[in-house]
Amino acid sequence: MANPKGKTPAAAGKRATAATASRRPRSRYSPAEVAEIFRRLSVQRPEPVGELEYVNPFTLLVAVVLSAQATDVGVNKATRPLFAVADTPQKMAALGEAAVGEYIRTIGLWRNKAKNVIALSKALIHDHGGRVPEDEASLTALPGVGRKTANVVRNTAFGHPTIAVDTHIFRIGNRLGLAPGKTPDAVEAGLLKIIPPQYLRHAHHWLILHGRYVCKARKPDCQACVIADLCKAGEKTTDIPAPLIEIAPLREDAGLA
Repeated sequence: MANPKGKTPAAAGKRATAATASRRPRSRYSPAEVAEIFRRLSVQRPEPVGELEYVNPFTLLVAVVLSAQATDVGVNKATRPLFAVADTPQKMAALGEAAVGEYIRTIGLWRNKAKNVIALSKALIHDHGGRVPEDEASLTALPGVGRKTANVVRNTAFGHPTIAVDTHIFRIGNRLGLAPGKTPDAVEAGLLKIIPPQYLRHAHHWLILHGRYVCKARKPDCQACVIADLCKAGEKTTDIPAPLIEIAPLREDAGLA
């Protein structure tokens, strides 16, 4: 059967693709508004840091692996004594799974995490000469390391402009309409598309800290929000932004989110 005039399969495919793209959630903010949001967050925390404690790229990697379904406070309590005796893949592998398990018993899923920590330590020794690789493919090939963990390590340890979408960033992306998406990958792609290049290096931490201390899950603290006038969240309670002043890092902010 002949195609209707002017409606070739290729043309129909292009229209379908365009229609699908048009249905994808878009940021509710103009480029100028996005730039102003991150400018203010940068004034608040010029050199933002997170809350997991680490001493080198390897301990950072281990800490992030352990942080899945666990609090940063709980992970820090467990890793302080662990990293004091095992801060390299060689020392961690020599410690063994059972001993690592004893250090991290207070962390959720500790048995499987102890297994992964030993396995990734051995993989680093065998495949990377005991060094933590920078590229995503090598990182995600390690036991217990997913895209989010790889992005955190690449950003914090090596300075790559990556976005690791945790619960805070996922919430902000959707609540504010900044980068709406049904999955963390969708929110990540949206943020990478709209955030100005000069802010990408620290955007990960700015959003996490803003979500943790201001745009909280249960009840946003809009009175303390420096972007309240720009915010388009339906539940915000004020249009008056908080004073834009630098926040001095606390001791517990040393490390990574």
